[in-house]
Amino acid sequence: MAKGRRDVLSWNAYAAGWAALHLGVDPRRSSPFVRGWLRLSYVVGRGLARVHVRPWAVTLLGVVLSLAVPAVAIWRGPYLFAAAALVVLAALADSADGAVAVMTARASRLGAFDDSLADRISEAAWLSALWLVGGHGVVVVACGAVSWLHEYVRAAGARSGMADIGVITANERPTRVIAVVGALTLGGLVWMFNPRLVPGVVTVVLAFWLLLGVLALIRLIDTVRTAIRR
Repeated sequence: MAKGRRDVLSWNAYAAGWAALHLGVDPRRSSPFVRGWLRLSYVVGRGLARVHVRPWAVTLLGVVLSLAVPAVAIWRGPYLFAAAALVVLAALADSADGAVAVMTARASRLGAFDDSLADRISEAAWLSALWLVGGHGVVVVACGAVSWLHEYVRAAGARSGMADIGVITANERPTRVIAVVGALTLGGLVWMFNPRLVPGVVTVVLAFWLLLGVLALIRLIDTVRTAIRR
């Protein structure tokens, strides 16, 4: 049965399966960016499923790529572009593992737990990289804390009876990926003109991420409380 699904699963069938695992959020009705990203993940996941790659292997690959980000970024200069590319690849692996799970009928609660754990490890590695290239330590820690609280509030809401995702905020996983890639890429560009400005540029991007994160967290908490009361 799993083999048959690898051969015939269409985008529409995959999107329906993905929505069932993400509290009813239909990728076909998402923004063009999110829809395009998930469509790319679908294509990659379909290819991996056809060669019998397991979801956990894709998840592990994403973690390994993420852990390599600070090891590359610490060299600064043009290596910041390479670090940004690693973040993109890690994020793609993180999305593709779910695609493989859906296509091979291997989606499970344990897999969802492992995926969530891998996300937190990956984000910690990315933030470490931004700290290593000069991002202000307090702002780095604050970004990590706000993002962690964002995921905790949504998970707590689901455990308390919230039937759906609640609300799509400005601090979802794609936003964090964009912020990290943007900080590393801008850092690489600025380094070519004045390396001493890199810490400031990275910190400004982090501060913007933190602002979005705080506003998103407030909105999410209000939405979850309203949903539970109803």
